[in-house]
Amino acid sequence: MNQQQVTANVVESDTTVPAPELQSVPSTPQSPHASAMERTMVYGAQKAGPLPAFTISTRLRGRHVLVDTDLTPDEIHEVLDTATRIKRMWRNGQPHAYLAGKTLGMIFQHPSTRTRVSLEAGMAQLGGQAIFLGVNDLQMKRGETIADTAQILSRYVDAIVARVADHNDLVTLASSATIPVMNGLSDQCHPLQAYADLLTLQENFGELKGLKLAFLGDGNNMAISLMLSCAVMGVSVAVAAPTGYQPSEDVVNHARWLAKATGAIITVTDDPAEAVKDANAIYTDVHVSMGQLDGAARAVALAPYKVTAALMAQADDTAVFMHCLPMHRDEEVTTEVADGTRSIIFDQAENRLHMHKALLLQTMC
Repeated sequence: MNQQQVTANVVESDTTVPAPELQSVPSTPQSPHASAMERTMVYGAQKAGPLPAFTISTRLRGRHVLVDTDLTPDEIHEVLDTATRIKRMWRNGQPHAYLAGKTLGMIFQHPSTRTRVSLEAGMAQLGGQAIFLGVNDLQMKRGETIADTAQILSRYVDAIVARVADHNDLVTLASSATIPVMNGLSDQCHPLQAYADLLTLQENFGELKGLKLAFLGDGNNMAISLMLSCAVMGVSVAVAAPTGYQPSEDVVNHARWLAKATGAIITVTDDPAEAVKDANAIYTDVHVSMGQLDGAARAVALAPYKVTAALMAQADDTAVFMHCLPMHRDEEVTTEVADGTRSIIFDQAENRLHMHKALLLQTMC
């Protein structure tokens, strides 16, 4: 019925009653009467525009990243800048498929959520692809050497990220490969996580130099990476860990040597309150990591190092809580802190994506 018909009917029924205001009825997009354009989506016909110009340094091209000190302070600054720009493009929905045609090989001896997903998603967003290779997917399980595997993969893919139980396996892989190899986690260190944490700190505080980070737990691979990465960027680190679980003297001395050039201070103590005093960030990790056989003893020794609201109150007023995840609430940190307003753990997790993309872009360009 058209509008003229409706108006005529109203007038004929009762001329003393004002006609109601007529409203047009929008068509339902999926109704049988909708136009063809409203009911269909066309794929493949759109003309893709050129990618936005994106300038980066090539001095990381082909480089390995096995430990935190493989990059100089200037190079870390460059990667942080690249990650910041990539993140802005990602959030604005801008295409950034700069690695079209490139392939990343991922050798993982341990389970993973953040490292695996962020690398696979990152490569896809950069226009390339990633191939996940678990412990049951390679012939190394049947005795093929790491060196042979490295040489074979070098003929197939453009870079490798490896997550290994023994850091020496990573060194062997890199020494035999002709493509960039990056450490997705080893028993010695976790540089990709530490670089992403620097990005998160920079976003929260503007500048890195002059900040203080307190790490509570044991001197594990995460504590080591934070000490080394933070030291070269001017961030002081205080590690609070019980006797017998503190980082090795060699690592601490190395971090202190690096810190001399930036003015950072590296301290190790068994007193959590001392460590968090004036800290801008309080960081912790699980108390019992994958493969550790002394879980019960470790849990007892580290229990006093749980991050609580009372401990957060002893830090700087603007202090944030950080955790590399996965997390065991009410073991190494209370639920109140983990899910509180000062927790930035999910910002950290997101920044793994942007930092990984920056490193992939600069090493595979």
